[in-house]
Amino acid sequence: MTKLKRRQPSSRKPLTKSGLRRVSVLTVTLVLAVGVVATFVLLRGRQPGGMGLPLPSPPAPRSSLAASVESAESGFRALSGRWLRPDGGYILDIRDVDARGKIDAVYLNPRPIPVARAEATRDSSTLNVFVALRAPSYPGSTYTLSYDPQRDQLAGIYFQAAVQQRFDVVFVRMP
Repeated sequence: MTKLKRRQPSSRKPLTKSGLRRVSVLTVTLVLAVGVVATFVLLRGRQPGGMGLPLPSPPAPRSSLAASVESAESGFRALSGRWLRPDGGYILDIRDVDARGKIDAVYLNPRPIPVARAEATRDSSTLNVFVALRAPSYPGSTYTLSYDPQRDQLAGIYFQAAVQQRFDVVFVRMP
């Protein structure tokens, strides 16, 4: 038979209740402080004049007539592609848009967030995009965007339903 080894007593002293309480209070305080700072930085970056990521310089402007003719001929084709929201790193991947405006899209933050509905419409010569998200932390959140052919950007409003707030947003085309 084998003998069971006796466990040697640790040289460390066990924490007392008051010591444990101090460590817990310190940990909670530190976590809250980091959360407040992170929230401040994120929200400041989303406000006009905030310290968010700089937008890339727009491409050389094309004539508006050429852009209108191109959009009319291609339908919604100009919307297809991967779009980056520079202020948060979110990606809207518009994989396909059919002739009726139904969009096959994926939203990444950085993991995929289910898209409940995505559609494109045309208002005169302006292409518009509507995306409704469907996830536990995004119920009812939507993007209402317009395509700017001169800048090759999607710009508009992000409605964050959880906090009932609207944010001005821009998506730039990814290479």
